[in-house]
Amino acid sequence: MFAGLGRFIVRRKKSVLILFIIGILAAGGVGSLAFSKLDSGGYSDLGSESAKAYEYVTEKFKVQEPAAILVIDTGNRSVNDPAVVAEAAALEAQVKSVSQVDRTLSYWSTGGAPSMKAADDKAAFLFIYSDPDANDWASLEKIGKLIQEKFDGKQGNFTVYASGGGVITHAINSKIKEDLFVAEAIAIPLTFILLIFVFGAMVASAMPLVVGVSAILGSFFIIFLFTLFTDVSVFALNLITGLGLGLGIDYALLIVNRFREELHAGKSVDESVINTVATAGKTVFYSGLTVFVTLASLLLFPLNFLKSFGYAGIAVISLAVLGALIPLPALLAILGHKVDKGVVRKAGIVPSEDGRWAHTARNVMKRPVPVVIGSLLILGVLAAPITNIAFAQVDARVLPKSDPAAVASVVIEERFTGLEGTPIEVVIPNGKGKEIEINNFLARVQGVYGIARVGQIEYFGNDVRVQVISSEQSRTLDAQRIIHDIRDLPVPEGTLIGGAAADFTDSQDGIARALPWALGWIALTVFILIFVFTGSIILPIKAVLLNALSLIATLGAVTWIFIDGHLKWLVGDFAVTGTVDTGSIILIAVVVFGLSMDYELFLLSRIREEHLDGKSNIESVAKGLQRSARIITAAALLLAVVFAAFMTSGVTSIKMLGFGVAFAVLLDATLVRALLVPALMRLFGERNWWAPKSLQRFTLKH
Repeated sequence: MFAGLGRFIVRRKKSVLILFIIGILAAGGVGSLAFSKLDSGGYSDLGSESAKAYEYVTEKFKVQEPAAILVIDTGNRSVNDPAVVAEAAALEAQVKSVSQVDRTLSYWSTGGAPSMKAADDKAAFLFIYSDPDANDWASLEKIGKLIQEKFDGKQGNFTVYASGGGVITHAINSKIKEDLFVAEAIAIPLTFILLIFVFGAMVASAMPLVVGVSAILGSFFIIFLFTLFTDVSVFALNLITGLGLGLGIDYALLIVNRFREELHAGKSVDESVINTVATAGKTVFYSGLTVFVTLASLLLFPLNFLKSFGYAGIAVISLAVLGALIPLPALLAILGHKVDKGVVRKAGIVPSEDGRWAHTARNVMKRPVPVVIGSLLILGVLAAPITNIAFAQVDARVLPKSDPAAVASVVIEERFTGLEGTPIEVVIPNGKGKEIEINNFLARVQGVYGIARVGQIEYFGNDVRVQVISSEQSRTLDAQRIIHDIRDLPVPEGTLIGGAAADFTDSQDGIARALPWALGWIALTVFILIFVFTGSIILPIKAVLLNALSLIATLGAVTWIFIDGHLKWLVGDFAVTGTVDTGSIILIAVVVFGLSMDYELFLLSRIREEHLDGKSNIESVAKGLQRSARIITAAALLLAVVFAAFMTSGVTSIKMLGFGVAFAVLLDATLVRALLVPALMRLFGERNWWAPKSLQRFTLKH
């Protein structure tokens, strides 16, 4: 099949390349329409109890959460000072006059509600509500930006701190966009310099752009199609650009390197292209398929935020494989020997047949047991901190400590006994007439550790609503414990517990429920694909176990840095909260596992090829490592540069993503592929290729 594809491309190389370029440019043009349709949210489990409570509160009770919250610090004066009351009224009138502000509610306009003033009597809340019909994330972010720009800071004799959902969303999103621009400004020039060094020639170093740009533009079109049917997170664009460039480098390295091998072996340009597609093209297809099924596991999670990365992942991987199998071979067929034009480093053009990687493999295989034990000890040391791992979700604490939204969050936490802007919502449908049962339940709620106070019963027809104020931030482990404690109480029939803390809890619980299914899907599908590709039962088992060990070691390193607070001199400053963002950890784990399998197949394909050519197990591994380790190491280094640039971000979750992926691919390309894999191949010997005869008919014929 792949040889046939190669022959087709050779015969119609110019037509294939022109049609592909036209198609990709058209796809990119249409795909750009997706940018205005992308969502800033997606962190909620829409099928959860908190989602049902939210529906009751917003649609049936017509109750809104504030789009923004202002903390008005009066200095040394009491919030009840007549002069303060007058100034506050004037400020509230100013806020009301802002476009998109529907109404306001403050300590002063409520007649001095005790719950809306600080414990020191020197500050109070002002809640800002947007138009009820404009409650999407984009509108929330827009009003948050407007309020922060107009009112955060000195306002007459007051110091005003802006917070709330809209303000925090705007602060995080704008910081990420700003930081990504900086990261790209660092990564792209460095990557281009490294590409020239790795490929050894100017023309060849441009080949990853063929795959990367086609993957990115084509993926924008696919994401646009997804937005017609479902919500897609704006952060999916980050994965598309990062993986598009990364996979473009990976696959272009593999294809171009094999094309050069064939040319330098004396074959014609057309024969070289056909053999390249038949060998390296087949490897790209199956390695891409392993990454595809790995990232598809994100679709099993209930959060649109994670599903969006699944959509982005399957789109960019599909287009990267397509770009490597169609336009890149067509371009190579047109360029021929000109692919080596602009020589910068001759060794990059004609790699040694028996170089340092082959010597490394032979040395490792002379003493496989000490190498395996030593490597596993290193992985164990790296993994040890994972016992401290704890999960939360993104809130203002991921921002730099000096960011105004982060400062406001600290002020609220330190000076107010309850979080009035993010109450726990208790909704009891048809609760009228059950007052005794409800009051007994509320008395127990008041006794839950972390509850500041329980509000009054409100009636909406026959339905009942009660607001419960917590003293803990909504998206924390303490908030999760409080929600679980409340739900464990005997509750009136039909009771729904909602609000921001419940939303966070249901999201975390939803991820926990989906995780075993996602892990099972990854392990099973990857096992099947590697078995089909290699014809071995042993190799896929080793691959899954080694990649799992590498991943655990990576998560241990992430824990040591971002939970325990080490190595700030390397990754930059951040707020140590004792937790990591669950979504970011899931994303790191899935992306890292997928890329590890990508490199695994790069290596196994060459070892398998040498083994089928009649070489011994030791020589197959040595030759296979010599021919592939250079590509794997170069690809890993280039990908690490792309993601390491994310560590310049001031947003902790982006910083963590950058470190996690960069660390993992370097660990995998060195300790795992260069040491553990050859050592284990030596220990298992010819048993590496064993499979029951009854299953051998299902394997791929090389």
